[in-house]
Amino acid sequence: METDFWIESWSQNKIGFHQKDFNKQLVKYWQNLDISADSKAFVPLCGKSLDLLWLKQQGHHVIGVEVSEFAVSTFFSENNLDYTRCQQDDLVQWESGDLFIWQGDFFNLNQHQLNNVEGVFDRASLVALPVMLREKYAQHLKNVLPKNTQILLLTFEYDQTKRVGPPFSVTQAEVQALYGDKYKIKMLFQEDVINHYPQFKDQGLKSLVENVFLLKPY
Repeated sequence: METDFWIESWSQNKIGFHQKDFNKQLVKYWQNLDISADSKAFVPLCGKSLDLLWLKQQGHHVIGVEVSEFAVSTFFSENNLDYTRCQQDDLVQWESGDLFIWQGDFFNLNQHQLNNVEGVFDRASLVALPVMLREKYAQHLKNVLPKNTQILLLTFEYDQTKRVGPPFSVTQAEVQALYGDKYKIKMLFQEDVINHYPQFKDQGLKSLVENVFLLKPY
């Protein structure tokens, strides 16, 4: 999944991954992160997610990163947010009060741009990437986050031979392999949610397990 894939997906409105409301797992499980209410929260590969607004409503300073300029501009226009924008290194910073979105390649993020981030919500990042990019993604995330940052991670598990991602199937074993060197990993939720995704049933899936993990640094 190169950046051109996502830019094209947004430009052609192929955004089945976008949710039209706050993510229910975020709302239910974010409180499991032991972070201060006014801390910085980071949402990688954020698109125009309304979860950015939910996190802001909780008092957080919110940071997102998104490669598609169309997605970022749409987020601000659809939510009637005034903003400023400026170029910083290889990324463009869009700012509206306590809400920032870095527009550009996730792999161009550096530690300074995520300084003091305490919590991460990853709903559609890890599962958006094919296996050959997931290790690179996880390693870069670990490199740029402050050492005490906690992560709320959502994944899906299903028979990958039945459909082509995204979202891709990410097993519990892979989560452990990607993050177990730095984080204690606790499963907060697991349920077969195939009945909520009829489009996946139509593609031949009999099971679609959603997992919610809490990652806390050792």
